[in-house]
Amino acid sequence: MSRIFRGFFIVWTVLRFGLDELVLSSFEKPWIRLLSRIVSFGRNLKAPRGERLRQALEHLGPIFVKFGQVLSTRRDLLPPDISDELARLQDRVPPFPSAVAVAIIEKAFGKPIDRIFESFEQTPVASASIAQVHFATLPGGREVAVKVLRPNMVAAFRKDLALMRMMAGWIERASKDGKRLKPREVVAEFDKYLHDELDLLREASNAAQLRRNMQSLNLVMIPEMYWDYCMPDVMVMQRMYGVPIGQTQRLRDAGVDMKKLSRDGVTLFFTQVFRDGFFHADMHPGNIQVSLAPETFGRLISLDFGIVGTLTEVDKEYLAQNFSAFFQRDYKRVAELHIESGWVPPATRVDELESAIRACCEPMFDRPLKELSLGIVLMRLFQTSRRFQVEIQPQLVLLQKTLLNIEGLGRDLDPDLDLWSTAKPFLERWMLEQVGPEKLLAQLKAEAPSYAKLLPMLPRLMAQYLKAGPPTHYILLNELLAEQKRTNKLLQSLIYGGLGFVLGLIFMQFVLRIRLF
Repeated sequence: MSRIFRGFFIVWTVLRFGLDELVLSSFEKPWIRLLSRIVSFGRNLKAPRGERLRQALEHLGPIFVKFGQVLSTRRDLLPPDISDELARLQDRVPPFPSAVAVAIIEKAFGKPIDRIFESFEQTPVASASIAQVHFATLPGGREVAVKVLRPNMVAAFRKDLALMRMMAGWIERASKDGKRLKPREVVAEFDKYLHDELDLLREASNAAQLRRNMQSLNLVMIPEMYWDYCMPDVMVMQRMYGVPIGQTQRLRDAGVDMKKLSRDGVTLFFTQVFRDGFFHADMHPGNIQVSLAPETFGRLISLDFGIVGTLTEVDKEYLAQNFSAFFQRDYKRVAELHIESGWVPPATRVDELESAIRACCEPMFDRPLKELSLGIVLMRLFQTSRRFQVEIQPQLVLLQKTLLNIEGLGRDLDPDLDLWSTAKPFLERWMLEQVGPEKLLAQLKAEAPSYAKLLPMLPRLMAQYLKAGPPTHYILLNELLAEQKRTNKLLQSLIYGGLGFVLGLIFMQFVLRIRLF
């Protein structure tokens, strides 16, 4: 019954904000378009469509707000006006009663609140769509922040997600843009994000990993997790003291070097992306503070680790080469990278894709280099690729969204920030590491254990190879290559080289008729 009422409420909200006109206008069936004009009659729909969509999502509640936030990252799918408006969605959610938070904590730990904490502040310090935060003190005096999941979130999430899936199916079947917008895939992506955020134990593990990765950088402070007090619906972490990074005047008055702060933010992001392949993917101003304590003055403080992004070595190589080729205006190389990555159908003509990318990106070079946006570059590459039937990988969309956040934040702190000059050393260093001597030595070291197993086999296999007839040559060769493929890639080149050398000797023996064995 509650699901039926929820469905009626959603329909009423859709009609109230004119989203029916927004959705039905893209449907192919003539009778649906006629219905769109009929239901729009007599209603005031003067507000822009993006604004109406944002207001509707805010009215529908926290889960729809979160859905809009995730949807705003898909600039490769949505028109710019809708993406920009959805990006304005904020977690302005009233806190739930403190008594409920205390009950959730006591249920998670199985004992009264005063036996868990030495003190617990009833008034929350922050409230968002998924959870809220209270300050507390652990036995022994350690000051902590306690994050508590909103009650009944999982049940509400499942009901709303079922309705979203149903509506996505309708849109995909009836709308002319349905297949291109991939509504069911977008809902599935949202399902994954929200499931991750609804598990505070997962968030704690994300924070711990980032803390380890960033420990040697001395640019950012990440709270320590107290694992004895972390549960799926309750997370206890070190309390951090800082000023929100959006309060720029307060930071300037305190003497913080804003230019250095902006460069540190960019350095932090590119280190996480190109060094670690594990990055904080929700770096908006609400999740970043700046320390004013004397011992850590001017250092960034990172919070809220529900969403992180990961990149493979292939992803990092694709990004690094794309950025480098773009800034060298080598659009042919950008097109080749799209095809080599397998994201564009192999039959795609390089010259056609190159021309489309040039038309998209070349106008950006009419402005000063410091005004170029890597996030916009990535977004435009995605939009251009869409015309060539490429399916953008979710991790790269998440990267683009975070890059846009970082750029906007960095230029709020320092309007003269040249993001390319900051990013370029990371790209060059990463590419050198992939092809330089350090990479070769690291690979040799990593694969050394397998050499002990394979190298003793080589004399025996070579002897058998030389004594056997031609059909057996191929069998032995395939066995040897199959064995080394199971162990390492570097040895493959050595074996090919060794076999090539031996075959060369055999050929010389045949030509000169000299018996070597």
